[in-house]
Amino acid sequence: MSDFLTDVETLRARARAEIDKGPITEAYGADRERVIQVCNEALATEIVCWLRYKRHYYTAKGSPAAEPIAAELLVHANEELAHSDMLAARIVQLQGEPNYNPEGLASRSHAQYDESADLRTMLREDLVAERIAIASYTEIIQWLGTNDPTTRRMFEDILMQEEEHADDLLGFLEDLEGR
Repeated sequence: MSDFLTDVETLRARARAEIDKGPITEAYGADRERVIQVCNEALATEIVCWLRYKRHYYTAKGSPAAEPIAAELLVHANEELAHSDMLAARIVQLQGEPNYNPEGLASRSHAQYDESADLRTMLREDLVAERIAIASYTEIIQWLGTNDPTTRRMFEDILMQEEEHADDLLGFLEDLEGR
């Protein structure tokens, strides 16, 4: 037998003793309440980003390049909404409640909402928001470490798309500025 695994009888007994905890077992090493709070902040960030991208999608105009850029902003908006769904589902798995309350949404979000009318300014503000998400999600991933691998992997997946968004936005800005 292996030295590093708990014996099967002990695993079975623990699983039955705390069945009301669902997926949360003794092996869960993170501060569950703090993880839920962090996930709710990320949820607010994703919702604010979804709202900003939707607004920019509908208001992007001013150059021949605006139409394809607007189409990509819609893709980004849909991906941000999917991220919010992932976060809400994880919060529930951790026996928390996703905070969708519009009151305080902007203050819970790491990123800011933007109502720019100029396409370049929209793209810059979207890029700033993505860079904020990248920095904060990287920090969250490092903080989680091995204490909550499921939440860490979720943030890693979200981070990968946020980096793709930032790369897209930088490319659009460079194209608009003739670089």
